[in-house]
Amino acid sequence: MAAITQVKPITGVPPHLSASAAPQDPAFYQNPYPFYARQHASHPAFFWEEYGHWCFADFKSVSALLRDKRFGRDILHVASREEVGLPEPKPHVTDFDLTEKFSLLNLEAPAHTRLRTLVNRAFVSRQVEQLRPRIRQLAHEIIDGFEGAESVDLIKAFAAPIPAIVIAEMIGLPAEMAPQLLNWSNRMVTMYMYNVTRETELDANRAAAEFTAYLRDMIAERRKAPREDLLTHMLTTDRDGDVLSDDEVISTAILLLNAGHEATVHTTGNGVKSILESGLDSQSLFATPEQAERTVEECLRFDAPLHLFTRYALMDTEVDGIALRKGDVIGLMLGAANRDPARFAHADRFDPFRTDGANVSFGAGIHFCIGAPLARIELQEAMGVLFERLPTLRIVEPPRYGNVYHFHGLERLMVGWR
Repeated sequence: MAAITQVKPITGVPPHLSASAAPQDPAFYQNPYPFYARQHASHPAFFWEEYGHWCFADFKSVSALLRDKRFGRDILHVASREEVGLPEPKPHVTDFDLTEKFSLLNLEAPAHTRLRTLVNRAFVSRQVEQLRPRIRQLAHEIIDGFEGAESVDLIKAFAAPIPAIVIAEMIGLPAEMAPQLLNWSNRMVTMYMYNVTRETELDANRAAAEFTAYLRDMIAERRKAPREDLLTHMLTTDRDGDVLSDDEVISTAILLLNAGHEATVHTTGNGVKSILESGLDSQSLFATPEQAERTVEECLRFDAPLHLFTRYALMDTEVDGIALRKGDVIGLMLGAANRDPARFAHADRFDPFRTDGANVSFGAGIHFCIGAPLARIELQEAMGVLFERLPTLRIVEPPRYGNVYHFHGLERLMVGWR
């Protein structure tokens, strides 16, 4: 989820392989696709000046590098901070750092393999398939609550609550906690913005401390009174005598809660926007399970919820003629790869009937999103109900994306249906 930052400066970059785009420039983050198109047409592997590291924008490279074991989300299992120039942790974000310490997103094998094996069972397709009726029920209940209005912000009223409630219930937290969970999550993910301020860091740390304290209370309750939920499963699962520590359970629960709704919220908003702007018959796009699946995959491809994911080089190596040192950062541009004209016909066209559909929006390799089966089902069912209930849905004011480039999602999506 978080971007990792290049520490040692890279020098000697040929000017023709260097590109500039300011992540916090509204002209860029509102529509980064022209920048991607220019890189595809010139150099899909390029040095991004503002970030100070090499990036890869083509589908083939991104897909391969996500699986490449020469690169990883962590570097400290193969190098010291001094060796790669990493600064010491900041004392004022200690609580936030603790939530990241055992995050599946950042661990590498064998620690990653161990932790993922212990929690993976809850997220396999056959398990989450059972949640389809609950997701449809939630979608109907939420639409019942706003259908009488003239217009609504679909992000706040529909896209955000559904995945937050679903993942909270899976973990074993009360549905009424969903707004507070969203508050903590939204404050924590600001840490992944470009050029984060100290004020942002302090607020994210407070959110992490509050979130952690709440989960410690929930863990204490489950130890006294186990239930049939994921939190109890994580506390009691035993693989040859191996059990998760409380800190590991907390890191995993926070990751699942944060990642378990963030990408789904953005894909719902971006996807509804794409469908409405396409002029296609929205109901027909969800008329059958097979077409609903194709539509969701195209939403994930066309306007991805996560645009930049980073990796450390775990050794001195070379990619596409680019020499990389141990500890160097590379940027894998998921949103750009999904629009690669070398991979997709009419890559910049929203086409839920395409036959060359694919995407890297959930990553690949050992860090492939553990919640991908759940997210896909949530998107299929929630958007299907939305267009079934509100077939005349339309956008009533220009949508705007949030100023968090990595997380490409709408601040709000004002829609009407009368």
